[in-house]
Amino acid sequence: MSTSTHPETSSRSAGPGTSSVLRRGLPALVVVVALVVTWQIYVSVSGIRPQVLPSPLRVVAQGWRARDVIAEHASATLQVTIIGFAVSLLCAWALAVLVDFSPWLRRAFVPLFVVSQTLPIIAIAPLMIIWFGFGLLPKILVIALATFFPMTIGLIEGFAAADREAGSLLRSMGASRWQEFRYVRLPSAIPRFFTALRIGITYAVVGAVFAEYVGATSGLGIYMATQKNSFRTDLVLAAVLVTAVISVSLYLLTFAVERAVAPWIAAERGHND
Repeated sequence: MSTSTHPETSSRSAGPGTSSVLRRGLPALVVVVALVVTWQIYVSVSGIRPQVLPSPLRVVAQGWRARDVIAEHASATLQVTIIGFAVSLLCAWALAVLVDFSPWLRRAFVPLFVVSQTLPIIAIAPLMIIWFGFGLLPKILVIALATFFPMTIGLIEGFAAADREAGSLLRSMGASRWQEFRYVRLPSAIPRFFTALRIGITYAVVGAVFAEYVGATSGLGIYMATQKNSFRTDLVLAAVLVTAVISVSLYLLTFAVERAVAPWIAAERGHND
């Protein structure tokens, strides 16, 4: 019997290739380029003051001149983002697992998770600064409030979506509740978790910048506030651009983690494409 694998099957099982990634990203790239070109033309034709709306070329040029200072603030923001998101991630996993094992905890905590999302971060962040000062803790709490809900709910719903027949089969074979969780419920939650992870990581950067904007000694948020007060709109937009680059980079990093942890998800996505 021949054991050779069809080339098409092999390429599909490996997941989406570079051409597929470029094909999916090309429309967004075209739109971004068109918007930037339109922005540049409008500023050149209208003669609008740079303090109101600088051109993209000016933003890039002035940002490059201030690259050392911006890089220092970006490093502070990235550090806060990673620490805050890691704390939020650990708490999300711990509570989601506890809720999955206890229906009573589900009824007690899930409504509180939903209520936590009704609290406006714009109102909570200044209170965190007042209560805990300008250190790391208030920033971590703001990031946790911004990111905790999507990851926790994604995990809880992923656990609940496990194949009931597979769970019943394991229990009939004498498996414990923990074994059912490990072999059935946990794998079923992984795809939803990574979807929630991508949402959460972008929220984390926004939460970190906003917490810094309200009150901090370093970070892109405080840098934007300082430059805004100096009417340096070009440097504000340069910092916004760096924030966007950080967010997109962390977002793309989740796909690399997903490919390493759960390669079958990437393969299924490639088949659907």
